[in-house]
Amino acid sequence: MNQNPKAEENFIHTLTGRALQGEPPTPEDALRILNDPQLELLELLQGAFMVRRHHFGLGVRVHILNNVQNGYCPEDCNYCAQAANSQAPIEKYTLKSDEEIVRGAEESFKSGAYRYCIVLSGRQPPAARVEHMAGLVKKIKASWPVQVCLSAGFLDRDTARVLKEAGLDRYNHNLNTAESHYGSICSTHSYAERVKTLEAARSEGLEVCSGIILGMGETDAEIVTVAMKLRQLDARSIPVNFYVHVPGSRMGDRDDLTPQRCLRALALFRFVNPDAEIRAAGGREANLRSMESLALFPANSLFSEGYLNVGGHGIDKTRKLIEDAGFFVERVEESN
Repeated sequence: MNQNPKAEENFIHTLTGRALQGEPPTPEDALRILNDPQLELLELLQGAFMVRRHHFGLGVRVHILNNVQNGYCPEDCNYCAQAANSQAPIEKYTLKSDEEIVRGAEESFKSGAYRYCIVLSGRQPPAARVEHMAGLVKKIKASWPVQVCLSAGFLDRDTARVLKEAGLDRYNHNLNTAESHYGSICSTHSYAERVKTLEAARSEGLEVCSGIILGMGETDAEIVTVAMKLRQLDARSIPVNFYVHVPGSRMGDRDDLTPQRCLRALALFRFVNPDAEIRAAGGREANLRSMESLALFPANSLFSEGYLNVGGHGIDKTRKLIEDAGFFVERVEESN
């Protein structure tokens, strides 16, 4: 039971006021958001909602992901079904046809998606692949006013420049976890390489999309560290993913998350990054369960139609979830 409701109310009021002024919580206050049982969840969500509404109103941006190349990845990320060390029985395929990729953009736009996310497995795209992707981005942007995000592994400034000139809006490269925890989930590349990719994208004018996967054994302090690092990197889009085990992947099944912990984490990312697009991303259906709609109070973005190797709600169910909670699907034309 909350022993001093007035003090906790004042704490959340202060958090909210600071965020509305663009100021993050202190690391100590950020930890309290995650682990202080005296802070009532609904009051935290109400404070986060005030910040979210200030910057984004009641709109929800739906992102549809197209996994255009699956498997054949040389990296050993333990959480990933596509990793080189994974035994998951996934369908592996090389790059989809141009027609499939472009048609996916058209279907996404017509379904109401705000952003079309193109994802390729692999470490780093060769020059020929970059030029190919740039050509597809040009074609998509010339046809429909949907925002386009690309996730294709590591890149340098020259690669980022080619993609920016083609009209790409955002580049995704998730931090996934804190630097102090990174060696526990991957050995074939470093956290520093991920940061370098994000800095290269931003230096060439691409907006940065980068987030976290919660539930991989990280500490509360490491979650706070990631939230603060994404603020430093000026990530404009932050997908907060919730770990879901795909049988055969090396990390194995875990039980680190509860719906309340997921919601507290979403509130944390909103308070630390008040004007960023916070997305309740992969694994929200399985981990938030009956509390899924509450994610929309701190988050202003959702994935729909599925993720890389895990299914998700279809667009109709996603739209119903949004509207039933009192929000609306934001179209890209409405924000331009």
